Amino acid sequence: MNSTTHLAARRWWYIMPIVFITYSLAYLDRANYGFAAASGMADDLGITPAMSSLLGALFFLGYFFFQVPGAIYAEKRSVKKLIFWSLILWGGCATLTGVIPNVQALIAIRFILGVVEAAVMPAMLVYLCHWFTRAERSRANTFLILGNPATILWMSVVSGYLVHTLNWRWMFIIEGLPAVIWAFIWWRLVDDRPDQAKWLSSQEKQDLQKALEDEQVGIKPVKNYGEAFRSPKVILLSAQYFCWSIGVYGFVIWLPSILKEAAQLDIVEAGWLSAVPYLMAVLAMLTVSWLSDKTLNRKHFVWPPLLIAALAFAGSFMLGTQHFWWSYTLLVIAGACMYAPYGPFFAIVPELLPNNVAGGAMALINSMGALGSFVGSYLVGYLNGVTGSPSASYVFMGSALLVSAILTLFLRTSPSSSTKTTRSQPLRSATSH
Repeated sequence: MNSTTHLAARRWWYIMPIVFITYSLAYLDRANYGFAAASGMADDLGITPAMSSLLGALFFLGYFFFQVPGAIYAEKRSVKKLIFWSLILWGGCATLTGVIPNVQALIAIRFILGVVEAAVMPAMLVYLCHWFTRAERSRANTFLILGNPATILWMSVVSGYLVHTLNWRWMFIIEGLPAVIWAFIWWRLVDDRPDQAKWLSSQEKQDLQKALEDEQVGIKPVKNYGEAFRSPKVILLSAQYFCWSIGVYGFVIWLPSILKEAAQLDIVEAGWLSAVPYLMAVLAMLTVSWLSDKTLNRKHFVWPPLLIAALAFAGSFMLGTQHFWWSYTLLVIAGACMYAPYGPFFAIVPELLPNNVAGGAMALINSMGALGSFVGSYLVGYLNGVTGSPSASYVFMGSALLVSAILTLFLRTSPSSSTKTTRSQPLRSATSH
């Protein structure tokens, strides 16, 4: 085993568990609102159906505005400091949600929670760019984003039990505290860049730095963030991710309520059923990511799953609530397919843009996803409340995913991207342990 392979193995086993846990905690504290909404919070605080849909979506407004500033701070200053304070603040906000006296306090906390979590995704993507080469980044991004469905998988069950045995307030308190505790573990374990890591030898640091510098040779330079943000490809990816996120977060936030009402289930049963799509999503993400890396064709592993998800929502709409289990099976397929393309998707941008602007471009794309998440979570909740059934929301989410799939087909990726991505191939073996 050469030193490059050895170096790659050490980075994967040291860094990825930290990144996975951190993003998992962020996702826990944003997604558990759906269980509270389905479990008495509305009655306790006097929340109307229309207000409930707004509250479910309000998180994403704060999340939208601070994506790009977070990425720029992470690139120019410190990912370590940014995530440390974000962990403390979002854990505190999540815990305080359990003791709020009225809906006005809930409005404030949901917006602030979005603000303090806004930097997490772009900062993590920037952080991975500091530690992993272009050839490794697709897999690194996949392990990061797996924190999303993996968290909802167990959170769906645990939150259902917490609400059932205690109440929605204790669910927020118990699930918010781990982020605060993890902040100090993060601070102890994380280094911003390889040259600060005590667990790497001097030679390993030099080898990694050289690999990261060498991969930038031949990539068309981009002067600044403004030029990157005006790129037609970045604009297209932003629009695509906006539509995609409408489907994802309409699904994530309101699935417990949809299942609870459609089959007259209690919250524990709804929790178990809500977990199944995310188990399938984990398997789909790993499979699609592996195939994408094997073929080095990103685009063709993004649009087909989104198209299948759109068709699954259309099928659920046509079946209606009279055929619950068939409709539920299609929802499982939709959930898995919506998550499957994340790894290949976030591998596209670093293959199109140089490192000096790739992080900011990914933040812009993710911020448009946040805006789509706001639209999806608000309108799905609104449509469910107004119509009294999820049928209209299935049409809405399916249509958004169809547009997202079509937009992906229009993306022109550089033929040289695959060549660049094949650099440092010996590192591939380090991640197959």
